[in-house]
Amino acid sequence: MNFSSLKKILLAILLVSLTQTCAYSIDDVWGSSMGITEDAIKQNTTTNTIFDASDVPSLRTETSAPEVTHDVLPTPVISEQEKTIKSIEFMGLNSLTQEEILSQMKMKVGEPYNRSDMQDDLKTIYETGYFSERMKAIPTNNDDGTITIKIIVEENIPVKDFTIDGNTVISTEDILAKLEDMKGKPQNIAKINEAITKIQDLYMQKGYILSRIASVTDDPDGTINIVIKEGIIDKIMIEGNEKTKDYVVARNILTEPGMVYNENMIKEDLVRLYATQAFKDVTREIEPSADVEDAYDITIKIKEQRTASVSVGGGLDTATGLFGSLGISENNFRGRAERISLTGLAGTGVIMNDNSVVNHMNIQAELSYFKPYFFNSDTSLNTRLFFRDFGSYQVPMAIEQRFGGEFTVAHKFKRNRHTTATFGLGAENINVKEGDRKKITSLYEKYNVPLSERAKQLEGGLFLSLSPALLYDTRDSATITRHGTMASLRFDENIGLNGLNKTNGKLTGMIKQYIPIAKKSSFSLTVKGGGAIHGDIPEVMAYRLGGPYSIRGFKMSGVGTGNAFIMGSAEFATPIPFMDRTRIAFLNNLRFTMWVDAGKVFNSTVSDKIYDRPMYAISAGVGLKVFIPGMGPLSIDYGIPLTNPGRNGSKSGYFTFGVGDLMY
Repeated sequence: MNFSSLKKILLAILLVSLTQTCAYSIDDVWGSSMGITEDAIKQNTTTNTIFDASDVPSLRTETSAPEVTHDVLPTPVISEQEKTIKSIEFMGLNSLTQEEILSQMKMKVGEPYNRSDMQDDLKTIYETGYFSERMKAIPTNNDDGTITIKIIVEENIPVKDFTIDGNTVISTEDILAKLEDMKGKPQNIAKINEAITKIQDLYMQKGYILSRIASVTDDPDGTINIVIKEGIIDKIMIEGNEKTKDYVVARNILTEPGMVYNENMIKEDLVRLYATQAFKDVTREIEPSADVEDAYDITIKIKEQRTASVSVGGGLDTATGLFGSLGISENNFRGRAERISLTGLAGTGVIMNDNSVVNHMNIQAELSYFKPYFFNSDTSLNTRLFFRDFGSYQVPMAIEQRFGGEFTVAHKFKRNRHTTATFGLGAENINVKEGDRKKITSLYEKYNVPLSERAKQLEGGLFLSLSPALLYDTRDSATITRHGTMASLRFDENIGLNGLNKTNGKLTGMIKQYIPIAKKSSFSLTVKGGGAIHGDIPEVMAYRLGGPYSIRGFKMSGVGTGNAFIMGSAEFATPIPFMDRTRIAFLNNLRFTMWVDAGKVFNSTVSDKIYDRPMYAISAGVGLKVFIPGMGPLSIDYGIPLTNPGRNGSKSGYFTFGVGDLMY
């Protein structure tokens, strides 16, 4: 046999071999490798760095796949139209099951064989991240005309354990919870990246926005080591204050050097500074520390505003009538963010009242002083001296004169920032004078009430009041509230200084729940109640229902007065179409309301008898409400009684005007 014949025989054998089997490798299909390299998966005595993110604030390694090359190998002799896949077998699986891989492949047993699908499946298998680039697929002809596909893979080193270093504000258990599903499976860059994103999101959700994963490395035994830099604060600096003392700004900043930076806490600090009303703008800047590695310097920048003001105003209120006011205030007294103000008000007196209120001007004056930092930043002190002279809407045909002073300490709880405890200590002299003796005498005679009862109605006195209270407020906004809860509970102990027999105590509570509706509307439910705990409450201090702050559609005290009450309200509030899209704040804050009120007074007084008050009521109506800075909600409502309005009421209802939102 010559050399030429031998050459022909060898060529024929080679061609027969090519018709029987054709093997694809990941290198042939892609022409290159990606992800974890072959050297990275070999066990050795050194620690491999999967990635190091010490120079970037947020680590997120992304791997892009190279293009598939279709023309590296010649087209196999296998006829794709005639061959179906009999079985797909894997070699090299240790930690993973064959079913986990098959579920992600295009090729299925019983379906036609396709070279393009095989190439896509090799790419898909590799992109799971569990395998090295040393991967092969071998399709083999069977005697029955089908094809068996063998896929040879090499798993990455399995993950044995994790170590976490550098975490202080997030527990190791919470971090490991984001990693545990990788344990026992081959190392997978994509899965590690997903876990890192989840860990960083965990920090972000809690406000630790400067925290980052600094590096992730693997040991030869399969342990993955994660190092976290949480973002320590090196220095806190203050800029922009001229009149305001440095310590006044500093004491409102609860964030301290050495702490892990928390954006939520800084926001609370800025809100606290802004609430002093001494500044028109408060911002913060963050820069890497020049002195401490992986630490940051925080600069609080403030812009002071003109804090002294003179205000002249006026308005309409059901209790005060048409009124005018004058005020002088200083919101940064002595550069200490303290507030001092003197206000005066003169009004025409109760409007839209029944004939139980004497026609008398309403005159008020108040001097107040507010100290925001009283012993610590969570405690404040408010003091006031006041004088009032007005036609009483508690005692019919009488004139009330009240003057006194009060100290109120408020403390916000650290464990629940929505809860505040207050304690008030005050002294008040209440003088109730006869306003129309002739008219009240005729009423007493008409209803056969002994005139001696009038002396009890006109009973006032000098009282020392002790008033502890709890306030809870989670409203999203005091301007336009759409969701949250507002609640209060207060006890008033009034000690008679000119007669201990006048001492009495009462407990009052309120809860209001806001529920958002659509994008801009809200629905609120309110429940209020109160009652005497001990002693006889003078009529001038009794509970009352009727008017803008209780049962609308009735005049002041038009439902009744007594030593206990309960009531509830349901209200829907929505912006007026197109008016909430202007640049005028007043129109943006305007809301149209629809409501229903219901309530009952217990243990009626003499006034309820001589004016035939119903003692219980249900009313419904509509109104307009707008938030005025410094005053609170201003409302005008028209309500119609749905129950008996009493002899002095009106079945067609009344307008009521209200300023502010009473918490008690």
